[in-house]
Formats: sequence, C-alpha cells, structure tokens
Amino acid sequence: MATYKVTVATGDMVEAGTTNSISITLVGSYGESRQTTVSVLFLPGKEKSLSVHCGQDLGPIVLIRLHKWRLFLEDAWFCKDVRVTAPNGTLYRFPCYQWLEGVTTVEVREGSGKKLVDDKLQILKEHRHRELAARQEAYRWKNFAQGWPRCLNVDSIFELDSNIQFSCIRANNFTGFLIFQGASHFLSGFLLRRSSWNSLDEMRTIFSRTQGRDIGGYL
Repeated sequence: MATYKVTVATGDMVEAGTTNSISITLVGSYGESRQTTVSVLFLPGKEKSLSVHCGQDLGPIVLIRLHKWRLFLEDAWFCKDVRVTAPNGTLYRFPCYQWLEGVTTVEVREGSGKKLVDDKLQILKEHRHRELAARQEAYRWKNFAQGWPRCLNVDSIFELDSNIQFSCIRANNFTGFLIFQGASHFLSGFLLRRSSWNSLDEMRTIFSRTQGRDIGGYL
C-alpha cells in the first residue's frame, strides 16, 4: 500500500470556488491511482488536503487528472495548483491556473519544464499531442481585411474558452489600473514636475495620496 498526500488549491478570485464535485487521479510512471473525491465544496483562496491510497508505488508522478462533476447547477471552478507528496517524501507540483467548466476532465503535467525530446513516456507524448490539438482548435485565425494582420476567428471574446476570456479581461483591467495611476500622478503634480524635490516631506505628500490603495481591486 502506498499513500500519497495531495493538496488542491483554489484561486483567490471572488467566484473561483465551486459547489460541484471535484475528484483527482494520480498518474505515475508505473501506473495510476483510482479516481478519488477531493471535495464537493471549494471556497476561494482555500486549500483541500487528502490522502490517495494506492495498491502499489506509482513511481514518479508525471500527470494528474482533475475531474469535475455537476451535481445540480453548473458552477465553474478555478484551480490554482495541486501538490502531491509521495511516500518517499518527494514533492511534485502541478501548476494549473485555469477554469474548469461543465462536466470535464483536465490533465495537468508536473511543473518542471521539459522539451518534447524529454517525453520518454508514451502517456506524456499523447498528452502533448492532445494539448497541441486543443490549442489549434481554440486559436483559429481569419483575415480581418486584405493586407491586415490575421486575427482570431471570433466576433467577441465571449466566444472564447473561459481561460482565454479571463486573460483578456485581466489585461484590460491592468491597463485601466495603469491609466488610473497615471491620472493620479498627473493630478498630484508628479508627472510634469521639472524641479527638484524641496524635502522628503514634500515627496511623502505626493506619494501618500496613492499609498494604501487596494491594487487588487483593479487587477
């Protein structure tokens, strides 16, 4: 019997949690575990820990599968990362940082960076091919106009996968925050200042106007 300690972390965005059922499968070089339920309730910014019992040592853990099941209503979940500690104490990290929607299974590779030639196991080669095919399907291109650069073949970002939507919205929010900060510095007389500071107290007066603002509200 081999026991693996697993910790699953949810993102800290307001709607990152879920009331849908989440389970996990560990995939190692020598085999894989049974599907094990993690929880039916995830709160934003929180972690869930559990033990996964296997009949034998799975070897180095190379993949995990996260399974999401809808109990009643659809409730998307944002997984931050998963950490797996093997019986010998080896820690494996699986950065996820993506939304899971509907009834779905998502495979996440172990976090150490590897090239295609490093994929010795057939299961990793197959995973890379599936991931490439999924990206080619998600990022289809079209010609907006003759002579213009190609663009995504969608009419709105809301036609894209939720993870791509999240990146676009977050980028827009960040741009808005920079504009807000620039306007604040302009109004406070910081951006167009041509003379030297007269004292440290004067500098404190300028920067204290933006100090303490909740940056997280804009990002």
